Amino acid sequence: MPKIKVRDIEMYYEIRGEGRPLLMIMGFQGNMDCWDPYYMIPNLADHYKLILFDNRGAGRTELGNPEEFTIRLMADDAAALLDALGIEHAHVLGISMGGMIAQELAANHPERVDKLILLSTYCGGDESFLGPASANVIRISNLLVERGAWDREMAGMLIPNLLSDEYIEQNPDDVEEWIDRLLIAPTKLEASIQQVSAILSLDVCGQLPGIKVPTLIVAGKKDTYIPAENAKVMAKRMLNSKLIYSEKSAHMLQEEMEQTSGAIVRFLSG
Repeated sequence: MPKIKVRDIEMYYEIRGEGRPLLMIMGFQGNMDCWDPYYMIPNLADHYKLILFDNRGAGRTELGNPEEFTIRLMADDAAALLDALGIEHAHVLGISMGGMIAQELAANHPERVDKLILLSTYCGGDESFLGPASANVIRISNLLVERGAWDREMAGMLIPNLLSDEYIEQNPDDVEEWIDRLLIAPTKLEASIQQVSAILSLDVCGQLPGIKVPTLIVAGKKDTYIPAENAKVMAKRMLNSKLIYSEKSAHMLQEEMEQTSGAIVRFLSG
């Protein structure tokens, strides 16, 4: 299990593939095992050196004892991971909370980011908004703390907020595999609460016009967690951005993952 010292914590990471580095940042309550193993990881690893890792307090990475737990803190962790690995700059891809971290990374460490990919995310601020599924996720996080441990039931409660009803109904084996991946190394209970606070306090919208790198924004039209309308809020502030919608997809874009991963490869190679 490869770990590396990053600031005040031991961070878990893995490298897949070869080529130009692509830093991949997972979202709320996720670990690096939550990346799609059938299309996303193999398609990208065919072209790039993937840097996968568990965020602070998630999966196999230590929580540490930060004075304030913010999205900016986790973005600084990501920059420090690149330092620790001897990588000066990389493409950066983030999904959900990982997309928030990616925005903070590009805004505050612009020299580290070559191209930026933002999936199913938002920038906070007055024009952004979370959907009804976000209230469910927060409720589940509170229930998780009350119960004191992850189990299969708790992980299963998250799934309807991440995938469309149609996908869940048509792919029961995939849903079970999603639960398996969540439980490989679940996020620490304290970190779950800290992540909620960090997401709700995010406001990076005012910094987006300063992000000059080419940016791809992808939103699922069936996302009830971070609705697709948030993508417009980001795109209108980022003059060097391209916005595409996944018509059949919910939050994790699993319904059209093959097309999404293909669009990412075309964007990065263009």
